[in-house]
Amino acid sequence: MPEPTPLTILSTMKSALKSIGVPAPMEKSREAFSVLVSTIISLRTRDAVTRKVSRQVLRAAPDVDAMISINLAELKRLLHPAGFYRQKAGQLKRISAILRSDYDGRVPDSMDSLLSLPGVGRKTANFVLGMVFGIPAICVDVHVHRISNRLGLVNTRSPEETESALQKLFPKDEWAGINHIMVRFGQSICRPVKPLCDECPLKDRCPSRVQEKV
Repeated sequence: MPEPTPLTILSTMKSALKSIGVPAPMEKSREAFSVLVSTIISLRTRDAVTRKVSRQVLRAAPDVDAMISINLAELKRLLHPAGFYRQKAGQLKRISAILRSDYDGRVPDSMDSLLSLPGVGRKTANFVLGMVFGIPAICVDVHVHRISNRLGLVNTRSPEETESALQKLFPKDEWAGINHIMVRFGQSICRPVKPLCDECPLKDRCPSRVQEKV
């Protein structure tokens, strides 16, 4: 039997998921500002909390001007269930001020401009570029980094190395969807601790498979 291609592996992951849904940062809105805000909220925060907090923050501050106007203490209160909520509150206020002064209130659609915003790293920038603007980009988080290495697709030490390696394996029209598929797969099957290897459709080709003790 021929070795499965990276595209076949990605398709197998997607087929194994009962529901692919949409990424948590996009459940409230697909507008660039809302997605950027929700993606920042999602950092080091569980999806369920991201959904709840994003809804209440964006209800109170749905656009740049509203985010600038909202009281910082109130924003911290709304963000409180999320991790690093104090830091995120300050970042969202500063980002909004920069978007108003430098970008006419719009979220920029270039990597360099996004990375210049407070608290925005490559993961957030790639997510916004790929999911909002349709610009080919691979968002590498802990799930994508872990699963890509576990399956032997890449042999990398950092998310940046993983991003570069995956770009060479997949066509550009697949880049934006890689994160969501691998995140859902990593949450439900290829978990960080006690992965469900016996339920994994890729177990027969996975070099990292945890063999069940008998």
